[in-house]
Amino acid sequence: MKTKLTLTFIIVTVFAGFSKGQSRDNYNMWFQYLMTAQVSDKSTLTALTQYRSFDLAYDTRLFLLNAYLDYEVAKGVKPAAGAMFLVLESYNSDNTKRIRYEKRPFQQVTLESNIGRTSISNRFRVEERFLNNPDEFIVRIRYLLSIRIPFNRKGEKEKLYGILKNEIRMNMVKDEPFDSNRITAGLGIKVGRNSAIELAFINQLETGKTSNYGFLGFRNNFDWRKKEKQ
Repeated sequence: MKTKLTLTFIIVTVFAGFSKGQSRDNYNMWFQYLMTAQVSDKSTLTALTQYRSFDLAYDTRLFLLNAYLDYEVAKGVKPAAGAMFLVLESYNSDNTKRIRYEKRPFQQVTLESNIGRTSISNRFRVEERFLNNPDEFIVRIRYLLSIRIPFNRKGEKEKLYGILKNEIRMNMVKDEPFDSNRITAGLGIKVGRNSAIELAFINQLETGKTSNYGFLGFRNNFDWRKKEKQ
């Protein structure tokens, strides 16, 4: 119980800080909807949309659509392929905005395991980035470690869970290979058997700057295999 109260207090404090005012890169917001659907015993479809802003909601920083399909080739081993479309907005030195569009196919492998009831995921992704304004092509690799910690006792209905993530991203075709490192700490709140609200703080370190985000997400899980059996 003390752990739950402590994490809840941290999340509330973070969002209270965001509400007092933001400055570019230092304080941003990140909204996300994520859907996963089991389409067969071995395959899962994942789709998500994101909106990020330089302030609480109005000053757009990024919008993306993303979808991929994975296939479990062995227990806990899931290769996948997918694509993203992104609208990227940033500020120039004269305070005007630059808008870039990006098309990003990607391939990945996810390794899933458990330590007790704690879920651990290791994801390795390669993505091919096609950007405009100016035209640019970048190959980037990413490694994401995700940990999901249940706060309920064994046998009890799950209501809360902890979220810990760390992702490092490296460019393969640029003079500076380091792209960014992103750390996430948050809390998931179950609002239904197959849905949850997630609150988190995200810190992203890049060369020469650091960005902080308040994260608000909603996720749904579906099982479309039932329709096949009807």
